[in-house]
Order: sequence, then structure tokens, then C-alpha cells
Amino acid sequence: MQECSGGHPEWHIQGDVLPYIDGNCIVTTMDGSAHRIDGTWDLLIAHPPCTYLSNAGARHLWKGHVLNQERYAKGLDAKNFFLKFLNANCPKICVENPVPSRVYELPKYTQIIQPYEYGHPYSKRTCLWLKNLPPLQPTDIMEPVGTWCPSGSYSHKHSIQHKGLFTKDRAKNRSKTFLGIAQAMAQQWGSTKKTPAPAATGNGGMEKN
Repeated sequence: MQECSGGHPEWHIQGDVLPYIDGNCIVTTMDGSAHRIDGTWDLLIAHPPCTYLSNAGARHLWKGHVLNQERYAKGLDAKNFFLKFLNANCPKICVENPVPSRVYELPKYTQIIQPYEYGHPYSKRTCLWLKNLPPLQPTDIMEPVGTWCPSGSYSHKHSIQHKGLFTKDRAKNRSKTFLGIAQAMAQQWGSTKKTPAPAATGNGGMEKN
């Protein structure tokens, strides 16, 4: 629902992407241009919100050892949204999220990747749920120097030079995709034989190759 931050409004949709994920639609990008999509998308790479699904938020879900019913209900809504992408009518699908809380019983993820496997010297465990896609292969393994944007009250456990990374807008900065990972996805799963059409992002993302 937010405006794009990468300087390419011609590649983005601002709004709910669910009406578009199965293809056969007309999408209007943020520059005002309309694009007709005939058939399904070639590849769907989705990044649904993880606020209520992530295992990192379990301390809020079970605060005082009592299940927070309101937060649990929001987590169930988030799970339903997550599954919309995983079960979309698309031949190749990748859904990305952190390690989920077991209470929501999400399907088992295919693999875990780390930024330090793709040219960025940080750790940030990221799960990929894949359909008809091979596991993403590391491209540039580095020695991690710290945890990328450590979450909330646990950040004090990290070394002094890293615990303060993004103390403001932490959730937004944690949601950013590392360039090295994005490049690996494009190179290993994409095709250079077709001209890319617009990508759509809102609460999730999709790409037509």
C-alpha cells in the first residue's frame, strides 16, 4: 500500500495485488500506464507481511504465557493472505518470509537463505517456499560481521557496532530485499529472452518475465 522507494513508479502498482496475482487482468502502474496481462504470470515472487507470522514476534503472542487472542486472530488473517500467494494460479512461485511461528502451522518452507551467501556480510535468516523452482544457489559467500537490523528487545545481545542498525523504521528496513539476493533470483529463475513487463507490489509482489 506504500509508495515505491526505488525510483521506478513505472514498475509498481500501489494497492492490493490480490486481484492481479492469477493474471488475465489489466494493471495500472504508478506512472498512470495501463498494462494488459493475457494468461498467467510466468513467475510470482511474493513478500507478504510477516509482522504477525514471524517467530520473532512469539514473545508478543504469548505475553505472560497467555495467548493474545487479538494478535492470534491477526496472525490467522496474515496466514490466509500468505497462502493466497502460495496457491496462486502461476506455474512458478516463490514466497519469502522469516521463520514462522509454529502456532500458525504454515506449510514447510523449501530452504533458508542468508544475505552473507549473496555478497552482503550480514545474517538474516530468510525462508523461501518454492513451487516448480530450484533452490536458490549462493553466489558470493562472505563472513558475516553481524545481524542485519536485529529485532526489538533482542538487539542488545549483538555487538555494539551492529546492535544500533536501523533503530528507527526497523520493520521497514528489515523488509527490504538485499540486492544480491534479488540478482540471484533474476539470474537463476528469470529469462533474458523476454522483455520484462511491470512488477506489482503492495502487500506482496509479482513479476512478469
